[in-house]
Amino acid sequence: MGQFNIQSMEQQFQSLTIFDFQAKFPDDRACLSYLSELKWADGYMCPKCGNTKYCGGDREFSRQCTKCHHICSPTSGTLFHKVKFPLLKAFYIVYYVSTNRKGISSTELSRKLGLRQKTCWLFKQKVMHGMKSSGQFKITGKAEVDETVVGGQEEGVRGRKNDKKKLVVFAIERKGKGVSRVYGKVIGKSSAKELGSFMKETIQSDAEIKTDEWTGYKPLKKDFTNLHQVPSGKKGANFPDLHRVIMGFKGWLRGMHHQVENLQGYVDEYCYRFNRSNMKDGIFDNLLLRMVKADPLPYKAYCLNA
Repeated sequence: MGQFNIQSMEQQFQSLTIFDFQAKFPDDRACLSYLSELKWADGYMCPKCGNTKYCGGDREFSRQCTKCHHICSPTSGTLFHKVKFPLLKAFYIVYYVSTNRKGISSTELSRKLGLRQKTCWLFKQKVMHGMKSSGQFKITGKAEVDETVVGGQEEGVRGRKNDKKKLVVFAIERKGKGVSRVYGKVIGKSSAKELGSFMKETIQSDAEIKTDEWTGYKPLKKDFTNLHQVPSGKKGANFPDLHRVIMGFKGWLRGMHHQVENLQGYVDEYCYRFNRSNMKDGIFDNLLLRMVKADPLPYKAYCLNA
């Protein structure tokens, strides 16, 4: 097989319709073939000993190290590792999740694919894990940061002190009159330590940052010299774009998923969709590539009952 080219892959899957998808992936074998191309696009290296020479493995598309004889399949060491249902249906889940404008629920996936709802929910968590930010592209220029609470209302308690809600901090990158990127993270409390950790992961230290007057941000001025605190204003009037993003997330979460279990996964999915809303072509293969590059994620890592 010739050298696989990521750019040619993106051209090949531009505007991928369901008919294009079905023609390209008629069965599990086609899916395995494609995963092998993605996995070894930059050449083979044995994960055990680092050897770069291989021969055929025990199954089609598998590779066996010529030095230590370790065998790798196209799915091993990826988020498709030990998938317990047909690989073609796993590809369909990736396709539906990535190409539906607002996403798709595990209940709807179950109906479309004839799988148990819990099976769809569990594998969708892996797809969402593939949507997690790589951390390689930090916000530059103008940024805004704020937290919000997500979940049911706790009687008699408001805002950051609500113990039953989950706290999420969001950061946006401003470009011109709009928002170009969004990042978010579930945090335990709005302390300088947790807010600072998120901001260091997502924002360049010299960015021009605007946030509200919450005391947790004040100590961070030593790390972010262009951090400015201003009053939030009535209903967030001084942060209209950031608050539209936050309200968009809450509306999407209520409408699509109806719950906050494994909230970080849904935050990652929302940010991934937002950040690639102008890149609709190639979103399916972009997500597939991310899932191949990511380490395996055992179900027990995010579901105690799995």
